[in-house]
Parts: sequence; C-alpha cells; structure tokens
Amino acid sequence: MTVSAASCGADTGNASAEIKTSSALAEEASVSANNKPKLSNPDASKEAQALYEYISDVYRTKIISGQQESTWMGSDQYEFDYIYKNTGKYPAIRGLDYMNDDFAGVNKRAEEWHEKGGIVTICWHCGSDFSHSWDECMKTEIADWDKALTEGTAEYKALIAGMDKAAEALKELKEKNIPVLWRPFHEFDGGWFWWGKGGADNFVKLWRIMYDRYTNYWKLDNLIWVLGYSGNGRGYDKWYPGDEYVDIAGADSYNDGANANLYTKVQDVVGKEMPVCFHECGRIPTAKQLTDGKADWVWFMTWHTEYITDHNDTAVLKEIYNDEYVITLDELPKLYE
Repeated sequence: MTVSAASCGADTGNASAEIKTSSALAEEASVSANNKPKLSNPDASKEAQALYEYISDVYRTKIISGQQESTWMGSDQYEFDYIYKNTGKYPAIRGLDYMNDDFAGVNKRAEEWHEKGGIVTICWHCGSDFSHSWDECMKTEIADWDKALTEGTAEYKALIAGMDKAAEALKELKEKNIPVLWRPFHEFDGGWFWWGKGGADNFVKLWRIMYDRYTNYWKLDNLIWVLGYSGNGRGYDKWYPGDEYVDIAGADSYNDGANANLYTKVQDVVGKEMPVCFHECGRIPTAKQLTDGKADWVWFMTWHTEYITDHNDTAVLKEIYNDEYVITLDELPKLYE
C-alpha cells in the first residue's frame, strides 16, 4: 500500500522513523548472521559444514525425521520398511550403532544411506574397554578414573586404544566424504552407563579426550559432535563439556508428548543459537504438540523395534510423516554438490 506525503502530516519525521526502522532491522539481521552457530572444528570438511548449515537453517522452522535401526529382526531395513509401508515416506536421518564392534556393517549401511541422500548419525553402546554392547555399558566400570584419564598411565593407553577402534571406522567414512552426526557417550548424566558412573567432572574430561583425539590426532573433520543428555532433566549444566567441544546438544525421553521442559533445560545450557535435538524417543510427538509446546527440537529419532512399531499408532505415524512441518528423506536438499 502506498501512502502519500500529504496524508502523513510531518512526513519528514515519519520518513526518518521508517529509515531508522529499516536500518535497525538490517542491523538485527547482520547480528543474527554473525551469531549463526559454527562447527567447533574450524577445519571441518565442506560436507560437514554443509550439513551443519542446513540443520542450523532448519532449526526452529521444521523438524527432521529420524529412525534408529536394528539388525536382528530379519532385515536391517526392518524399521524403514515399516515406516514406508505405513506412511509412504522414509525418515531423513538413519541412526546406527557401533555396538558389538560392527564397524564394517555400520559403515556399509551409512554409505548406502548417504548415497540415498540421507543423513547419518552414529552412537556406540560398548563396555568400558570399548567392546561388546548394551549389557557391558551397564555392567562394566572404569576402576580408577584418575589413572584412566591421566596421560602416560597404562590405564590411559588402554582407554585410547579402545576409543581408537571407532576412530578408524569413522576415518573410512571421512575418506568417502560422509559427514556423521557423532553421538558418543549418550545419556551420560543418567549414571547407568559406565561413562557416567564417574560423575560429571570425569565425564567432561572423557568427552574432551575423545574430542581432542578424534579431531587433532585422527583429523576426523567429518564429525558433527552431538551431546545427548538423558531425560532426567537435572543438573545439565555441570555435565556440559563446553561450546568448543559440542556442535549440537539434545535430550531424550520415552515419555509421550513434546517434552518441552527438556528442550528448555538443554537450551538453558547451550544458548539459543546451537541446534537442540530430540535424539531418542518412543512415541513421536505430533507437529501440533511441538508447536503448541514451543519445543523447537531440530530432529527426532525414534528408537528401534517395538518403539516404532508398538508405541506409535499407524494413523498418527502417517499424519506425522506427511505433515509439512516434518522433513523426510525425499525432502532433503542435495547438500554436497
């Protein structure tokens, strides 16, 4: 709508006010651009940077769909076939796990998903010697945290040798230009896995050791570091390794709904710029629950097997996967060309 100078009365003052408003908006946009989150690794690969930029751009506007895989249900596509059968869509993110030293299998499926245009996230259930699986996560412990985290000790050398197994596997993905949402030591604050049993201070040291080893020794420039809190919602700040060691933070919960209280608690620690993810869930929150609850999770990732098949009504699952607010595999842009 055009407004004449005559209808404005003191038109010079109004014009000045309009100019100031436009200038202020431009300044705000500039500040926002300058505050745009950057990867903790300044030497991150162009693929990792492209993926992180996309996730950061999506943040607070939509949610990216994700699904954790299983490999023991007769097909490693079990969850993905189920989702497609009931929704006509595939999730954008595939969750994988290096448990049981399945480095070759995970990397194969990661490469296949990447070739489909999908996003890869990897976690690692293992014992305190970085072997085996979920049972060992729960039942093993670090005998002496001080020795294990002190460079030069036999315990430290054993720790490094164990964590290097995944570094070698991740290096293979790096060489194929595959960026990875790397989510180690998840649910650390819960205290049920060995990596959290030593308390917050030891966990922070452990995280930083892995970060330094993978980033500066192994030169894994394809990693986006995802810090995954549990759903207990308590004391998140004391477990935080620091902005220079984390790219995305999140929480998980198997309670129904948007879990906005957890979203807020994570954001209180990491600030409003870093993307915050719902890194594990059972029943997927609907777009309405998310928007009504002001829970701006940048992605959700449903856990495997019965968590997707039994905890989600198929009609609601179809509604979620076909909602404009939810990004599915077919809606991802070509990020790496």
